[in-house]
Amino acid sequence: MRLPSSLVALAFVVLAGIPAPGAGQQSPGASSMEAVTLPPELDRVLRDYETAWRARDAAGLAALFTDDGFILRPNRPAVRGRANIEEAYGGVGGPLVLRAWDYATSGDVGWILGGYGATEDSPEFGKYTLTLRLGDGGRWLIASDMDNGNG
Repeated sequence: MRLPSSLVALAFVVLAGIPAPGAGQQSPGASSMEAVTLPPELDRVLRDYETAWRARDAAGLAALFTDDGFILRPNRPAVRGRANIEEAYGGVGGPLVLRAWDYATSGDVGWILGGYGATEDSPEFGKYTLTLRLGDGGRWLIASDMDNGNG
């Protein structure tokens, strides 16, 4: 049985040696849930996500994902593939600020962990994990997006 490439990437992230927090580029602030500064190529993923979410741009959100990407939301079935992601994100959006708490990359896979709120000054009302894969042209794309609220 051939596993989908996004699951292979996720397994690699979990099992095969993306550096543990504190083992390289990660910020020591991650353990206290303070925001860390991402490298520009990873920060772009978060800023593009915020922009598309605020604009309620489902196509723009879906374009941030790999062709076989996943969204994993609480109390809903998993959604796979850009067309399905675009459909799932239809009509959603609004104020959003994404903060990164930690991250790592190794080769063509990576991850970002963080929290989200409505404004820069508001408390975070949820948290997320993004697994990433380096796409053609050198842009990081979301292989999976999992989030849940703090409630």
